[in-house]
This record gives sequence, structure tokens and C-alpha cells, in this order.
Amino acid sequence: MENLKNVAPLNDFNWDAYEHGEAETSMSHEELEKAYDGTLNKVCDHEVVDGTVISIDKRNVVVNIGYKSDGIIPVNEFRYNPDLKVGDTVEVYIENQEDKKGQLILSHKKARASRSWERINAALENDEIIKGYIKCRTKGGMIVDVFGIEAFLPGSQIDVKPIRDYDVFVGKTMEFKVVKINQEFKNVVVSHKALIEAELEQQKKEIISKLEKGQVLQGTVKNITAYGVFIDLGGVDGLIHITDLSWGRVSDPHEVVELDQQLNVVILDFDDEKKRIALGLKQLTPHPWDALDPNLKVGDHVKGKVVVMADYGAFVEIAPGVEGLIHVSEMSWSQHLRSAQDFMKVGDEVEAVILTLDREERKMSLGIKQLKADPWETIEEKYPVGSKHTAKVRNFTNFGVFVEIEEGVDGLIHISDLSWTKKIKHPSEFTQIGADIEVIVLEIDKENRRLSLGHKQLEENPWDVFETIFTVGSVHEGTIVEMVEKGAVIALPYGVEGFATPKHLVKEDGKQAQVDEKLPFKVIEFNKDAKRIILSHSRIFEDAAKAEEKAEKKAAKKASKKEETPMIQNQVASTTLGDIDALAALKEQMEAEKK
Repeated sequence: MENLKNVAPLNDFNWDAYEHGEAETSMSHEELEKAYDGTLNKVCDHEVVDGTVISIDKRNVVVNIGYKSDGIIPVNEFRYNPDLKVGDTVEVYIENQEDKKGQLILSHKKARASRSWERINAALENDEIIKGYIKCRTKGGMIVDVFGIEAFLPGSQIDVKPIRDYDVFVGKTMEFKVVKINQEFKNVVVSHKALIEAELEQQKKEIISKLEKGQVLQGTVKNITAYGVFIDLGGVDGLIHITDLSWGRVSDPHEVVELDQQLNVVILDFDDEKKRIALGLKQLTPHPWDALDPNLKVGDHVKGKVVVMADYGAFVEIAPGVEGLIHVSEMSWSQHLRSAQDFMKVGDEVEAVILTLDREERKMSLGIKQLKADPWETIEEKYPVGSKHTAKVRNFTNFGVFVEIEEGVDGLIHISDLSWTKKIKHPSEFTQIGADIEVIVLEIDKENRRLSLGHKQLEENPWDVFETIFTVGSVHEGTIVEMVEKGAVIALPYGVEGFATPKHLVKEDGKQAQVDEKLPFKVIEFNKDAKRIILSHSRIFEDAAKAEEKAEKKAAKKASKKEETPMIQNQVASTTLGDIDALAALKEQMEAEKK
């Protein structure tokens, strides 16, 4: 109360008028208005002035600029500055001193924009750190509100590590540096990464200076690729190659690590400038071979998973990082050349027998055929000579057919043992690959693991019968089925074939016999062992002519002898009636023989 001054009442104050709302002073209305205006700031429309925030709510910010009324600004114009509070000084643009409601209309956004270009250029020139509001995503980066100007923030300039989700940055206010301005197109590029690079560069130098091979460091999984994993060691990147992630085989690094995972890694190597740093993860754990069961030995059965396939075999992992090779030759007792893919595929669970084990070289060979008995151990008991079986045709050669009676038991049917009667030039004329064929065991070759088999022996040898039918000199009707260089093939009765040379194909009229002609043929040679019958058509009429000629000669000789006897007798006695009868009989006999 001490500060209150005693103010004397006006002597001429009209209290009655005041009571009725008509109070007056000695000052005129114009003087009062002038005195009131003198207490207020002079403002003009479209002017930028400073104001003080006097209140903030969810929708509006109320700003006092010293005018007769306060201005209201939408709160979203301050979203770039989430730290705004009552009492802060802000720049505002006067849009209208008084609208229809008598309200002062202000804009903070326009105030910023009016000065923004000068401030952006100053920020670039002075390497100044500024604040900006990330409005939205765009192709390759983000759009940032800086001083009311839309600036571009490239995705690579958000952080030092790769950004996987850009959307988490939308709506955030962050600090930036202006890195580029295009004056012609009024384009601005900002960077957040530039703020932290200087600090990281210093950290990087310190880390690199202390790097040593064998050193164990903690890092964060920064990026995962098909060939390995990049680790952030605190500003320095290193690579764990896929082969150094695990002692076992890794097809995808995601199986072992995940993004942002904290890991201990060991430095394996680096270049002279320590820019390329090779890291290892598996080296921090003992090698699986060192932890392998010491009692494991050759002959033991093991189970594992096929991890790699090749034509020559399969690699089976019996423990993480411990693999054995099953060579294709150890997959079956069969001698056939086959691919390992015929027996198994990647991912198969298999049981195998240890064939070799070298702990020093960390190598192991396995076999699966050993799980079954070798069929050749008891071959004489199961497939004795003379036994009959059904086999499958596997392959052809010019000299025979390779067949398989069972897995690992192979045999050869020689081309000569396919048929008693057919002349087979190639086995494909008789059977086909994959077909079943009946066989009989002729011979066992245990050393070379092969059986000599026959097919024709399942039937009796028809040549034993043919020997009695196609005797030398016998004549049979035959058809010429094929003309070859040295003669013709003739089809004879009972499905047998014979052969005739060109000179034996000449007919009685002198012409040469042709294909499909049916003619009588005489057997001139029969060879049962070689299954060969040599025929001749010409011999039939040639032999008949010779026989006739021979008969005539014989008759002439007899006649000459008969004529000599009567001449001698005539010297002794005269011709008798009986002599005449004898001559007549001889003549009849000669004619009969001639016929």
C-alpha cells in the first residue's frame, strides 16, 4: 500500500452523469483516443514483427505483439518446434489488423518464409546447425520443413547406418546442416548424417589405431547380404564372410544372425590402411572336430543330414561343422556309373558307416551300401550256374546286352546267346533298355563281379532237329528275303534262314533270282555249330542234267559191250531169236533210264 500515490479527485467530475453512464472528463474524445493509441505499438498489414507467446492450447498459439488485441496462430505452424513454450519470442506476419470479428490475424509460417531464404543461405555459409520438421517421405528420401521452405533430405544422409524404415522419421523434428543450395531453382539439400560424421570420424581413428589381429570386439549387425554380414564396430565397419559365421555350412546368413544384434567378433585380418576388416564369429567357439566323440571309429554307424550334393557324391553333416563324404561308388553295390542324385538329395536324413576317419586332417568318408550285405559274397548260392532269373536290361553294346538281376548283381548276355535261329546284328533288334528279360546263368566270374548269362538256353536247341531235316542234298522250298553283297538270305521252313551265293541263284533260264521269289533250294552245306545252312537253286537243275548225262554215258557203255558179244558169237554161231529179244529189252531199259 506504500506504493499507492494519493490522487486528488477531480473537482469538476460529474458524478450524476457517471451514474447514468454519461461520465465526461475535461478531455475530449479525440484526446482520449490519441492518449490510448500512444500506449500501443504502431503496426501495419503485411509486416513481420516479433511477438511473445502468452498461451498455448491444442489448437492455437496466442501471441501478443503489443497491439490492442492479441493474435491467434494455428499450433501446426509450430510443429517444427516441439519445445515452444509460453514466453518465447516468435516472429509473426501481420495478415490483417482486424477481421470482421475485430480479431488480429497473424501467421508464423509466412513470417518464417519471408526471411527463410536469407537464413538458409546464412546457415550454409556459417556451417550452422538448424532445426527442421520432417513432413513426409518422397522418392529417395524425405521432405523437411526448414524455415518454412521444403528442403530435401536424401535417404543416405539420415544416418551413418543404412535406414530400413523411413516412415519412423515422419513427423519428427531433427537437427540438420545445409549441405547444398541451388540458387536458380531454389532447391535446398540438408543432412543429419553430417552432424555425427565428424564425431564418428574421430572415434573411427581411435578404433583403427588400436586394431590387432585376434582382438575380440563387440559390434552391431548393420547389414546382412548373401555373402556375409557387415558389423558396426563403433564407426568402423567389418565383414564376417558367410564361411566364418559358423563351423557348419550356412546357406543364408539370416539363419545365424539378425539385424541390430549385438555380437562379439574376432578380427581375422585387415589391409594396410585398415579399411577392409575381416571378422570371424565361429572362431570364438571350439572347432567341432575337436569336440567329436573320441570313441568314434571306422565301422561305426552314424546318422546325419545331406548338406551338399555333387555328381561324385554327397556331403553329410553328422554334427555341426563335422561332415563326411559318401562317394557315389559307396552308395550301391552296383557297378553302373550313376549320379549321386539318383540316391539322395539335400536335406535327406541318412544313416551311414564310417569307412575312413582322419582327425588331424578333419576328413571322414562314409558309405551306405555297407548297410546291406554284399551280394557277391554268396553269389554261388543265390545264382548258381544253370539257375533261371528275371533281369532288367541296363545297356547295349555291339557284342551283347548288360542286365541287372538285382542291385549290384550284373551280367552279360552275349549277342550269340540271345536266339537260336535269328541272325541278330545288334541287341536293340531283340530287346530294349529297361525291359525285363529271362536269363539262365552260364558262368560266374566272381573276381570281376560279373555273370555270363544266356537267353536262348531257356529253350532246347532247334538245330538238333534242323540237322535231321536240312540234310545235305535235301531240297526245300524257300523265299528270298534279302539281297546282300555276297548273296541272298533265304527264309526256310521252321523259321530258319539259309544263304546262297550269286552263282547259286541263277535260274534254269539263265536269269538271276530276285527278292521275294519262292524257289526250291538244295542244301549243299549244314553246320550246326555255326548255325549255317548253305543253299543252291542252280544245283537242282544242274545236278539233274549231270545225272542224265551220266546215265546216258552208262547206257552207251553197256550197249557197246552187248554189241561186241554177238559179233564174237557170229563167228562161232548164227544169231538166235533169244538174242533179238535181249536187244529189245536193253533198248527198253535205256529208254526208261533216260526218262
